[in-house]
Amino acid sequence: MRILIAPDKFKGTLTGVQAAAAMSEGALRVYPEAVVTMLPVADGGEGTLEAAVAAGFTERFNTVVGPIIKPAGAVWGIHRQTRVAVIETAQASGYLLCEPTVENSLRAHSYGSGQLIVAALEAGATEIIVGLGGSAMTDAGSGALRALGLKLLDGQGHLVPLGGGSLLDVAAIDASGLDPRLAGVKIRMAVDVDNPLYGYNGAAHVFSAQKGADDDAVQKLDAGLRHLASLVREATGVDVDVAGAGAAGGFPALFLAYAGATIERGFDLVAEMIGLDEALADTDLVITGEGSMDEQSLSGKAPIGVADAAHARGLPVVVVAGRITVTPQELAKHGVVAAVSATDVAGSPEAALADAARYTIRATSEALNGI
Repeated sequence: MRILIAPDKFKGTLTGVQAAAAMSEGALRVYPEAVVTMLPVADGGEGTLEAAVAAGFTERFNTVVGPIIKPAGAVWGIHRQTRVAVIETAQASGYLLCEPTVENSLRAHSYGSGQLIVAALEAGATEIIVGLGGSAMTDAGSGALRALGLKLLDGQGHLVPLGGGSLLDVAAIDASGLDPRLAGVKIRMAVDVDNPLYGYNGAAHVFSAQKGADDDAVQKLDAGLRHLASLVREATGVDVDVAGAGAAGGFPALFLAYAGATIERGFDLVAEMIGLDEALADTDLVITGEGSMDEQSLSGKAPIGVADAAHARGLPVVVVAGRITVTPQELAKHGVVAAVSATDVAGSPEAALADAARYTIRATSEALNGI
């Protein structure tokens, strides 16, 4: 028996690696002779770097400028052979690095994420995957590109301050000092949302409130994104108000115009990066899961992506999750033959959260005993 264990994180309780380890222990209790392979997955946001490292990427560490100027330590990864680098905006420009206040929602920037891209270029990266999610800023990636030499100037030719709250003051974009190495590297933005840059469904209106913005700040940030997009369109002819450009405070936007970046479905990109197809070709059973298996999961979250890929190969899939609110019939459409939640095994959500690893182990064993 060859078992592939490929969960996403159980947000708030277990990382993808920890969830995989718990599932592995549960599986080996039922099939002690099984050959188990652990391959954590992600949607392109937080957890993308962890999935890369678990798949063989080497961790690197840099001290960068955090989202409100204070220094922050950030981890990123690079593959020794392929020279593919992976960074996460959450590492250098994440909302956990600053208080969610109105002032910070306007000041927060992505400069540190740009410094990680610089570090990847200096390490010889030929491709850079940027995992978008957990960000503090709404600056259209302007801070990151400023770390790479782009200049945003006001009407007097002075640099405008960092942060989304200053975008309305931009009168001109100077790309003459942009790092020439960007022309020789492929930048791929991993997203798990399809929000445009601005407007009612854009970065400011949908996401900035959770970063501390009040109604006035939301309006100011959205107007700034719209204004900057107009300047970019005039300067480059590129329309950056496209699906997915609203991820991580609009981070992809300026990279589309000035670095030839692409926006890609996060799970697909992560699956390619970690070699999911190759792993599926050498397995008999797949176990996947996440913290909450719900209706949103069925819209293309990582565990359902894993299940669909396995189902296409005729492989049975077992789901283990913190909680499950979708029906067995809905899961069966994706090749799932058994699904057990830690909450059901523990008897209550509180108990499951208090000892997530223990109950994930037990849920995995119970699921496998039932097939």
